[in-house]
Amino acid sequence: MIGGGPGGLYAAALLKRLDPARDVTVWERGAPDDTFGFGVVLSDETLGGIQHADPVVYRALQDEFVRWDDIDIVHRGRTLTSGGHGFAALGRLRLLEILHERCRSLGVRLRVREEAPPAAELSAAYDLVVAADGVHSPTRQAHADVFGPRLTTHRCRYIWLAADFAFDAFRFEIAETAHGVMQLHGYPYAKNASTVIVEMREEVWRAAGLDRCDEAASAEHCAKVFTEALGDRPLRGNNSSWTAFRTVVNDRWSHGRTVLLGDAAHTAHFSIGSGTKLAVEDALALAACVEEQPDLPAALAAYEAERRPVVASTQRAAAASLRWFEELSTYLDQPPRQFAFNLLTRSRRVTHDNLRLRDPGFTGAVEEDFGCPPGTPPMFTPLRLRGLTLRNRVVVSPMDMYSAVDGVPGDFHLVHLGARALGGAGLVMTEMVCVSPEGRITPGCAGLYTTEQATAWRRVTDFVHRESPGTAVGVQLGHSGRKGSTRLMWEGIDQPLDDGNWPVAAASALPYRPGINQVPRELDMDGLARVREEFTSAARRAAESGFDLLELHCAHGYLLSGFLSPLTNRRTDAYGGSLAGRLRFPLEVFDAVRGVWPQDRPMTVRISATDWARGGTTAQDAVEIARAFAARGADAIDVSTGQVVPDESPEYGRSYQTPYADRIRNALGLPVIAVGAISSWDDVNSLLLAGRADLCALARPHLYDPHWTLHAAAEQGYSGPGAPWPLPYRAGSRTPPTGRTDAPKPRLSLG
Repeated sequence: MIGGGPGGLYAAALLKRLDPARDVTVWERGAPDDTFGFGVVLSDETLGGIQHADPVVYRALQDEFVRWDDIDIVHRGRTLTSGGHGFAALGRLRLLEILHERCRSLGVRLRVREEAPPAAELSAAYDLVVAADGVHSPTRQAHADVFGPRLTTHRCRYIWLAADFAFDAFRFEIAETAHGVMQLHGYPYAKNASTVIVEMREEVWRAAGLDRCDEAASAEHCAKVFTEALGDRPLRGNNSSWTAFRTVVNDRWSHGRTVLLGDAAHTAHFSIGSGTKLAVEDALALAACVEEQPDLPAALAAYEAERRPVVASTQRAAAASLRWFEELSTYLDQPPRQFAFNLLTRSRRVTHDNLRLRDPGFTGAVEEDFGCPPGTPPMFTPLRLRGLTLRNRVVVSPMDMYSAVDGVPGDFHLVHLGARALGGAGLVMTEMVCVSPEGRITPGCAGLYTTEQATAWRRVTDFVHRESPGTAVGVQLGHSGRKGSTRLMWEGIDQPLDDGNWPVAAASALPYRPGINQVPRELDMDGLARVREEFTSAARRAAESGFDLLELHCAHGYLLSGFLSPLTNRRTDAYGGSLAGRLRFPLEVFDAVRGVWPQDRPMTVRISATDWARGGTTAQDAVEIARAFAARGADAIDVSTGQVVPDESPEYGRSYQTPYADRIRNALGLPVIAVGAISSWDDVNSLLLAGRADLCALARPHLYDPHWTLHAAAEQGYSGPGAPWPLPYRAGSRTPPTGRTDAPKPRLSLG
């Protein structure tokens, strides 16, 4: 073991306990009582794993833990408390002492104050080399060509300090200083001691002069800022210094006989308290895989296969939490309880439903502030946009069906959209409806450029309004731009047609994929005027077709999106260059459409808030794009991401696009539609209550279950006006009974 932190020591103890004949050695260059930070928080899940794998260590930890249930959030002088969370913490130094004692009792050799030989040298003498040598891992650096590390340094500075008293809860406190926002994360780890982490944006840290402060001066400054939280008590350090958090990701975790563990392999931001937890769980999994597998290569492969998905999920949650704190200043004007709920659910792991289980009183108060009638989940509260009142907050997201003939929607569209309307959603959106034959993506795309198409759409809207009263139906108008003239999705997405291709046009003469897709024609002034008129004519037909809402598609690399992104707009005239120039044509189209769209009917705009590519649209650009459309009369912004360039690198995960909607909403106070891997009604309720979205658009869940919204109501025991069942379906409004499921067995049991 290279490194004597909790992960390395626990792995050593487990491997020795599994086979006492093993020769296990730990190298630790520091002294036994050297450590950074102060307290360690462990979850019940991690403790359960320790209990089954090593009852001796578990009992020793049990004797040391400080336990508490509450989280206190101080927002502009008001303290809001949420209970029922269940924390256990102890001093990091005491944790190391327990693990040292356990290793010695088992016969593990501890070589402290001694630098480990390089992993390459150790692997010649040992069967297994575990590199638990931390975030700055020399082992990882020495073999970077194999491990493929990717390190990201973030925008806040933080320092680990301690106070010689115990907080009675996990405490988050925000200080709005002359230099900017600072935040305190504090929790007890002993009967008379607490960890205190102070964090702030880099520019705030510099403005406050903390970049010029040593440990003592930093502790004194922080104690003055948070004097009320500390009760005028001082703070102390432990070789403490200001640092910027670094996220570590590796392409591989093993190299020959060497394997990475803990922070050497991965890091997760301290705001979700997962560093020691992940290292200890790594140790449990590694020991189990070595025991279970026939040889070392199989063991290391199994270890990585088991742990990587868990770590990736934790890192996504940690990244969401980290970014929330980076953008903390944008949330400070939220009502106090909504702010507290937002903070508690920031990682998307804690949700409305499990907060309601932990503390129904707190959650009920948040719901009341939101405007939920008694017994009504947040998703079933109405929302008004201009003259349209949506009975709930669920949107069937636009989904291309590629099933039209000559742009005319047929029976498929009637059944597809009609079924989702009967399924209870407040707003059902069409796929992108194209404004011209040349503006289609594929030959199967629907349009609104002929009277025949408008008549066919009227058949759909009439059905929705007649058979599902109270459901709104919206049309999304768009033009494919350079991504047009391609095959149906299931025949080869973004692949050109074998024959029958039509010419495509775009902001600039840049093909979507050079050598594969055709080079588009750069629109000249006549072309721009023609496209504007095509959108206007389609909007008139949409109004005549009975649509309740119109959305202008300015996302996903289609024509209007192509003007907005600097990666696809290389124009040198008034329609290119700066963001204001790139916005010019989409805003002209918006104005033209708004001018013919009925004034009492709302109009929204879908944007790609990031291109997920270097040099593309940034999150701040997205705020300014949204601001510009809002100033022209957009009633809401539908916030999607990506699909602008083929070489994008999205950060996929649950609700992965919602932070962009969140940022726009809280920066501008503008209603937003969140979209992107929102899959559960619990996610919808959580996003709404936290003030991150006003509507939630779901696509794939509605393909899986056309009655997703009605089933969500049934599962929550709701039967009010926000989700009425169609009379013919009312007999199916109760949730069918299900069989029991058993909890997973412990990962490693050595009792």
